[in-house]
Amino acid sequence: MKELHNPVLLSEVLAYLEPHPGEKYLDLTAGYGGHASRILDVTRNYKDSCLIDRDEFAIDYLKNKFPSAIKIINQDFYSAVLQLLECGKTFDIILADFGVSSPQLDESERGFSFKNEGPLDMRMDRRQVLTAEKIVNCYSERELAEIFIKYGEEKPGRAKLLAKEIVHHRPIKTTKELADIILSKSRYSKLHPATKIFQAIRIVVNNELEEIEKTLPLLPKLLNKNGRLGIITFHSLEDRLVKNYFKDASSLGEESELSIITKKPIIAENPELVINPRARSAKLRVAKRN
Repeated sequence: MKELHNPVLLSEVLAYLEPHPGEKYLDLTAGYGGHASRILDVTRNYKDSCLIDRDEFAIDYLKNKFPSAIKIINQDFYSAVLQLLECGKTFDIILADFGVSSPQLDESERGFSFKNEGPLDMRMDRRQVLTAEKIVNCYSERELAEIFIKYGEEKPGRAKLLAKEIVHHRPIKTTKELADIILSKSRYSKLHPATKIFQAIRIVVNNELEEIEKTLPLLPKLLNKNGRLGIITFHSLEDRLVKNYFKDASSLGEESELSIITKKPIIAENPELVINPRARSAKLRVAKRN
């Protein structure tokens, strides 16, 4: 089966999570199975492993890619974790990759990318009601500015300027329309001027940070003793949540649930960046269950 997505930091994930034959594996954001396929090639334990994703396109792909023995859940990872806890499941390896997959970015109809013209959608789970179009066209100027500051980490003055410009140009129907409005009020640099705004809107559409924040404290309960937890983030807001949680969960002495394996986040080396430029902002943090 043709691979649709290049998993970031793959060699580093394998090195730090150290899969062994027979171990149970949980992937909170399985996507198109890049990390999962390599880990499961080692563990060969399909019946006790589980793949989660809220994107129905990814779920269809996973069902075709992996044996029917493996459990595949089409839910957001917080709801799926609650379900697994209720069933008393535990695992030896847990991985979460919080990035947007290549198909989501490359398929214009998904509306994630400012580089491809498509509808303002940005939903990872297309069953949900809230879309980017609703945020862009219905939220107040003040609400938009607050979103851009909080989730895009834009400077307040620029956030207010862009919010005002967006409201002035409503209705806005496509990703290109939105990107062009932002571009018209920007100086181009190495980072596309629309990057932070699209990030901010996507985070709100998918409730990303709140879901991460609610899920992190639950994960040790799903880990067996000496089980490994790996988390890949792509921007400072995500990474800060993971860094702070790992610090808190490992700072209680003998009562600590976790021990940190990676004192500093692991980043992609140059050879990977040449092949997969999207890995440039990826950071991997790993901890072990005490």
